[in-house]
Amino acid sequence: MKKLMMVIALVLFICGALGGINYSMNARTSTSGSKTLNIYNWGDYIDPALITKFEHETGYHVVYETFDSNEAMLTKIKQGGTSYDLTVPSDYTVQRMRRANLLEKVDKSKLPALKNIDSRFMNLSFDPHNSYSVPYFWGTLGIVYNDRYVKAEQVQHWDQLWNPAFKQQIILTDSARDMLGVALITQGKSVNATNTNDLRAANNKLKKLMPNTKAVVDDEIKMYMEQNEAAIAVTYSGEAAEMMGNNSHLHYVVPSEGSNMWFDNWVIPKTAKHKKAAYAFLNFMLQPKNAAKNAEYIGYATPNKVAMKYLPNKVTSNAEFYPSDKVTKNLQVYKDLPLRVIGEYNDLFLEFKMTK
Repeated sequence: MKKLMMVIALVLFICGALGGINYSMNARTSTSGSKTLNIYNWGDYIDPALITKFEHETGYHVVYETFDSNEAMLTKIKQGGTSYDLTVPSDYTVQRMRRANLLEKVDKSKLPALKNIDSRFMNLSFDPHNSYSVPYFWGTLGIVYNDRYVKAEQVQHWDQLWNPAFKQQIILTDSARDMLGVALITQGKSVNATNTNDLRAANNKLKKLMPNTKAVVDDEIKMYMEQNEAAIAVTYSGEAAEMMGNNSHLHYVVPSEGSNMWFDNWVIPKTAKHKKAAYAFLNFMLQPKNAAKNAEYIGYATPNKVAMKYLPNKVTSNAEFYPSDKVTKNLQVYKDLPLRVIGEYNDLFLEFKMTK
């Protein structure tokens, strides 16, 4: 998960300038009129101009609220105090919501524009046949490096991060699933491993990375890398795109042996009151030109294959963000693991962070 965040003040400023979009951080502002659409999305995860365009074209009024984690979103949906018509969970959270009976089935007969989605991004393990979700954006976990300090050939594979030459030069993302997943991949295991011995072996491998680790952080990765304060970072493709836009010495690599490929998806909660509006909005966002405009604004990869022809060639030809089939074939999607196993991942990662 894994998203581009802006401060609330900036969001409010943009929306105020545009006028006609109600961006609210308070669920009580959601409305129930027949021409209303209540959306619950990650912060700064849609081009505001598209919401304005949708309102003008359809006459619907969009009430837009934001969250900053899958867990926060899931808690609010479970509470049921607000009837959201659309929200945007990541892959494993779709699986969790589906199991909890929180989602409406997608009526594909009402989504003719769904044909624009690349078949590679349909029928994935977290939602077979896309019975409950519509792909929105996707991305990868990879390696950002600074060419002032590192040569490209030194960081093409995960195992190279353990090179003693990188002592105190690597920033790691503060995520148990991601970092244990990296170690699991280097040992030929799945990022969804549940075997305790496999997880412990991966953590022992990860501990050997600590001498090379400068920090284990989250949003601060961008600051470190943009200001040339570290040579290497493990981070997400969208974050990498933002960093690279601010520092021309930064580059992004997805190791060919495999990594995590994540997906964010539109879903319709069971409590939705404006399903007609929800389908109208989904079809609107699936239109190629709209999807392309949104992808340019957000910076993440679009799963809309028709939209690709409306994106600049420098974007679509960039293998760092639109990797080849050869690379994507080795990418793995996170599954919703049992709580016991999630607890084990978290405990082992905490143990790693306490390593001296």
